[in-house]
Amino acid sequence: MNKQSTTHPSSSPHIGTLNEGSLHASLKQYISQTGDKFEVPINGFVIDIVRQTNTEITILIEIQTKSFLAMKKKLVSLLDKYPIHIVYPVAKETLLIKPDKKPRKSPKKYSVISIFEELVSIPELISHQNLSFEVVSVSVTKIQQYDSSLRRGRGGYRTVNTELTEIHSAHLFEGIDDFLNLLPKDLPSVFTTSDIASCANISRQSAQQIAYCFRKAGVFQELSQTKAGKHYKIRK
Repeated sequence: MNKQSTTHPSSSPHIGTLNEGSLHASLKQYISQTGDKFEVPINGFVIDIVRQTNTEITILIEIQTKSFLAMKKKLVSLLDKYPIHIVYPVAKETLLIKPDKKPRKSPKKYSVISIFEELVSIPELISHQNLSFEVVSVSVTKIQQYDSSLRRGRGGYRTVNTELTEIHSAHLFEGIDDFLNLLPKDLPSVFTTSDIASCANISRQSAQQIAYCFRKAGVFQELSQTKAGKHYKIRK
């Protein structure tokens, strides 16, 4: 399933672009291979890409640019029957374009760890043998327009389209062990989310999301709770 890390300018996608945002359509074009089928109905769900492998295994590929929660019902229904590969972009760089304003770079930068923000919606499925993920690091341009109805009538800018401008790399997760490899090597044998945050140089919130997902997936064992927080160890 994996592709080599690559970089290329955005193109004009044409594969199954009906009702899709630009980012979704561009990623579909990036991930597609000769022989793939697009927008295929299976058991009442529409699948972005269906791929038949040389071993005659049917793989379902979903490009998910938004909430994993929105696809939970689909995953629960299909995972026992089909291998499913989720392609998830994280924005390393974001250029914001607003009418009558100079383009500016967003201060927000995301990394492969950002996938845990979405995995908290499906933590019990992370260790499913038929589920894999590909986190794609990208640069994007967000086209924004002013909307007076936002912020309870105080107004604000909303994103009307997100365009892919560059693909930097792709990180493949084929099982729970690949996710565990994201943990810092110097993590103590018994640890808290504060330890994860400190050792990995990430926010406490991200560390809490990681711990929640791994606990629900059955790979973190909760030992005790003190003023310093919950103590965990990795199940062997």
